[in-house]
Amino acid sequence: MLETDPPAPSAAASLEWLYRFSGELIALVYIGLIAATATLTGAYYVMFPELGALSHEILARPRGRWASAPIMLVITPALTGLIGIIFTRLLPYGYVSVLLTVGGAVAVIEFLGSPIAPAISAGLLPLVVGITSWWYPPGIVFGTVFLAVLSTVQKSRLPPGEPVTDNRIDAIVASPPAARHWIPALFGFVLVAMTAVKLTGLRFILFPPLVVIAFEMLGHPVECPWTHRPWMLPMACFLTAAGGLICFKLMGFGPATAACSMGWGVLVLHFLKIHVPPALAVGLLPLVMTAPGPSYPFSVLIGTTVITIWFLAYRRWALAENRSNPS
Repeated sequence: MLETDPPAPSAAASLEWLYRFSGELIALVYIGLIAATATLTGAYYVMFPELGALSHEILARPRGRWASAPIMLVITPALTGLIGIIFTRLLPYGYVSVLLTVGGAVAVIEFLGSPIAPAISAGLLPLVVGITSWWYPPGIVFGTVFLAVLSTVQKSRLPPGEPVTDNRIDAIVASPPAARHWIPALFGFVLVAMTAVKLTGLRFILFPPLVVIAFEMLGHPVECPWTHRPWMLPMACFLTAAGGLICFKLMGFGPATAACSMGWGVLVLHFLKIHVPPALAVGLLPLVMTAPGPSYPFSVLIGTTVITIWFLAYRRWALAENRSNPS
């Protein structure tokens, strides 16, 4: 074979697998270090659960959409986290505070043109779990700066032109682009989920990563890698939530728990053959909850089932709208 020949498909696939596997291992070490920092400092909010989703996606897919925006990785969650702290301190948990927080987070993402959708979860987390410390946004900055540095170092070591996967590793079936009314659809879903919280008393039906999931499914259905198998979403998130809860109950808060929870989540996603980064945050959420109990995984199951049904109805409507308005 000449030196200029491209690598054989099997060699390229092996190299791609190696990049992904090494990135996943680094992500597990990273999340353990973040949890260790939270343990040593007592600032548990440094353990922002969406760091699990961000680190796995960025380090396992170093040329993906999130990894390509290191500045936005730092800025966007810090700004939305600040919004979340403000509304948590000003208003009680309820329809108004949730809608204002989600609205502020979405506005920041859209205004900045940021691809970092998990920043929505950074805004909603303080309201859901009761974080009121002004140190929460700097805690987020600590984790995201560390991750941005790791990502930059990793990308600098990649040979140019190597086949490294991106956010669209999963096959995506034909799906309509986001309809013009996706923002009302998103807030309509938040209202429905919030009503379910009020009726059942299960606050974690509207768990923070759920709004990230809804944002991606409704606002970016073509790019969203799990929209081609939406019915697998509830199972994936239920299993990661259950695994994270079990790890927390067995080991308590700490680096081993964080790494175990995230490792379990990675295995679940590989086994189910679905790429849902926010599901990794679902597994880490028990680490920042107050006395998480067995209702948590079932709350997650309810919330993800609702967004699945909501998305399928929305997609049907969007397809009909595109047919009637082809321009």
